[in-house]
Amino acid sequence: MINYLGVIQIRENISSLTFFVLLLITAVVGISGCQENGTNSESTDTSGVTLQDSVLNDTEINSLIYMREEEKLARDVYLYLYDKWNIPIFRNIAASEQEHTDAVKSLLTQYGVQDPASTTSEGEFTNPELQELYNQLIQQGSVSREDALKVGVIIEEKDIRDLEADLANTTNSDIKIVYGNLLRGSNNHLSAFNTQLGK
Repeated sequence: MINYLGVIQIRENISSLTFFVLLLITAVVGISGCQENGTNSESTDTSGVTLQDSVLNDTEINSLIYMREEEKLARDVYLYLYDKWNIPIFRNIAASEQEHTDAVKSLLTQYGVQDPASTTSEGEFTNPELQELYNQLIQQGSVSREDALKVGVIIEEKDIRDLEADLANTTNSDIKIVYGNLLRGSNNHLSAFNTQLGK
């Protein structure tokens, strides 16, 4: 399994320009190799990076922008509910959600996309739909401990739906690696909340 956080940390240690140049060199070498072998198919190196991965389409850009705040929403709600109920699962999964939103932020930085969460505080979102959802979820989660855990299920089920849809709408290898790992994390989180609810 690819450690996407490790990949992202390596990429953050070099400038965006240097990384972009390396992507182009890798792609050109891969395409040249295809031509020399007498095939017209697009080639990838062992990391799966191709020329098309150097540019994102509008769907991929919008997906990253939304996912950055959706993962932040999960973290912020869980932090709020941990303070409210002192249930350890919220603290633990909030730490994981921090890694998730940071992973998406790294992709935004890598591809030169404006980070929607760069100036927002905990519980604040630039996307009005996510802001409304956050407000609803903390209100629902404040009713009882059981309702708080049910909020965790709601969040993870939404994350899973959105990640599956976004994975189906991208060919970008970087996004696929990150979203694939986020999806596995969300499935684990969902299972943990259901266990707490006795399901």
